[in-house]
Amino acid sequence: MLDIKFIRENPKVVSDKARQKGYPVDIQKLLKVDEERRKLIDEVDQLRSHRKLAADARDEKKGNEIKSALKSKENKLEKLQEDFYKLIRNVPNIPKDDVPFGKDESQNEIVKTWGKKPDFGFKPKDHMELGFAEDLIDVERAVKVSGSRFSYLKNEAVLLEFALVKYALDTLSAESFIPIIPPVIVNRNVIEGLGYPEYLSGEGYKLGDQYLVGTAEHSIVAMHMDETFKDSDLPKRYVGFSTSFRREAGSYGKDTRGIFRVHQFDKLEMVSSVKEEDDDRENEFLLSLQEKLFQSLEIPYQVVKMCTGELGFPTARKYDIEAWIPSQGKYREVTSVSTTSDFQSRRLNIKYQAGQNKKFVHILNGTAFAIGRTIIAILENYQAKDGSIAVPKVLQKYTGFAKIPSEKIG
Repeated sequence: MLDIKFIRENPKVVSDKARQKGYPVDIQKLLKVDEERRKLIDEVDQLRSHRKLAADARDEKKGNEIKSALKSKENKLEKLQEDFYKLIRNVPNIPKDDVPFGKDESQNEIVKTWGKKPDFGFKPKDHMELGFAEDLIDVERAVKVSGSRFSYLKNEAVLLEFALVKYALDTLSAESFIPIIPPVIVNRNVIEGLGYPEYLSGEGYKLGDQYLVGTAEHSIVAMHMDETFKDSDLPKRYVGFSTSFRREAGSYGKDTRGIFRVHQFDKLEMVSSVKEEDDDRENEFLLSLQEKLFQSLEIPYQVVKMCTGELGFPTARKYDIEAWIPSQGKYREVTSVSTTSDFQSRRLNIKYQAGQNKKFVHILNGTAFAIGRTIIAILENYQAKDGSIAVPKVLQKYTGFAKIPSEKIG
């Protein structure tokens, strides 16, 4: 959540930027409750002080009068505190100043394009045509077993997945990321603390009073809730591998063919906790690692800075990397990297010791590889006319083969 002092000093900024993100809030109502709450806190503190004086003076009558008044005000304060925290938790993180204003993806900013699009000399097949021909992807049987938007990965596709995992872990371990396999079930208070209202309202898979994670970030960030890092502990960087689950609520009719938009997928996620002054630098660092990974796969991509209307509730800035998908003739999102500044750390109470003071850490997250989408990009960009599929050179030592041969020509 935002610092209430910042909201008091910048009510119009907070209100305007929240509206730009698509989360309009009543800041004046929050400030009114905050003012009443602060006034009542002072009154309660004064009564407690007077009660102590009455006790010291052995004035029982006065003490009972104060006790009754104090009880009434404490009950009222408890209700005001609940109202205050409900209101302030409904205020989204505000976009950083360099985030472009816009309502939808048409107003995102393309900041970089890399790589040469393949010139096949033939009409490229999509990943499902290739996956079916090579017996790599089975959606039909997954529908029978699990329903729509599920799949079986098979044969060389499985080996590609584990090659991507091992390659990313090797690359990021060399950059001092701590590899981790986190839990895939988290408590409701974790999702609330992370600040994902859409996850609570239908995007997430609910299991009783718990949730399946939509990304390893959910359980990795929450590892350190109610903890204080030493100054020397930062930056603290993790790379987590997990299966992720999303209902894809609101995506009806989008990407229904294949494995681009599914309910279950594997993912490698980077999570960083840094000092306040290192936030922007870490954001660029995580983006550079994503670019390094896709450049080494030699897959064309573009880097896109999300506009205000495309930022999630806790996000202050977000970049996407979109890989070239030949069958669609366009770039599609394969990774994202975001900073949540100190928004999540305030909600989860994650701090660091800064001299004599304690400050809230800044938390960032970024995809290393979303496995399914990366496999799509490999299959489509590395296909040959005879139906075979080359393996990116950087992965060949992990797969043990350089090509997926064609089993069905044409």
